[in-house]
Amino acid sequence: MHVHLLDMTKLLIEYLARGVEFAAAMIIAIAAARATWQSMRLLFTTDAPAEAKVAVRLTLGRWLAVALEFELAADVLNTAVTPTWSDIEKLAAIAALRTALNYFLEKEIREESKPTQQQAELNLSAKQNDGTA
Repeated sequence: MHVHLLDMTKLLIEYLARGVEFAAAMIIAIAAARATWQSMRLLFTTDAPAEAKVAVRLTLGRWLAVALEFELAADVLNTAVTPTWSDIEKLAAIAALRTALNYFLEKEIREESKPTQQQAELNLSAKQNDGTA
């Protein structure tokens, strides 16, 4: 009975991992389709502002970062099922690569967002000053 319960638990965790991987794939697919649609609209709009292109990139980048987190979660679940040293080493390598990818993606998003954020802060500050004057 104990072995049967262990096998059922492993099977459940494997299904959970596949579900999380599927969720990551769906996030990537939907985000890529949305970015493609928005890019095509911008491509055929002659007076599209440059900020619109940056917004498409930032949105896609943010969703890719979310999908990377889902993939890492699936890897952790997979390792919980078969925790051999080889699997743990693979998880460590995958986690390091995905964390590095996520770090640089977030860094790029932050850099690209700075002008928009600064402008929003200036607008907020101006509104607050107008209200107190």
